[in-house]
Amino acid sequence: MITDTLAEAGRYAGLSPRFAAAFDFLKALPADQPDGRYELADDNGFALVQRYPGKPIAEARFEAHRRYIDIQFIQAGREQLLWAPLATLTQVTEAYAAERDIAFFAHPPQWTALQLQAGQFAIFFPEDGHAPGIASNDFTGEIRKVVIKVQV
Repeated sequence: MITDTLAEAGRYAGLSPRFAAAFDFLKALPADQPDGRYELADDNGFALVQRYPGKPIAEARFEAHRRYIDIQFIQAGREQLLWAPLATLTQVTEAYAAERDIAFFAHPPQWTALQLQAGQFAIFFPEDGHAPGIASNDFTGEIRKVVIKVQV
């Protein structure tokens, strides 16, 4: 798992040949881009532009993916995300669904909370369990977020 600002995204381009297209998409994204799914250049993955209110931590669901790396970018607002190593997510609540590339898990005994604000992102690799979409302690407005799915 990595967190940083979009201004520093170039540091991570070497981790995957597909990251450059993902960060280029985020840098060019207008603030008023309609919600929806957008394909990245050269079949490097896709982006999900979305907006929603944050949910209580009790409603958060840990998830993990096998075929995609998530780059979760906060375009506006503030969001709390939880992170835990996949190895600690031992109680499956929804089995892996290959067509959606996702499995869900119960909260582990320990996790790390991340507070992301506009201009920041988190990268979650397949070994990173994460629970997104949680209301930040000091922000109650709408979150505008882009999740980029980068093929492993």
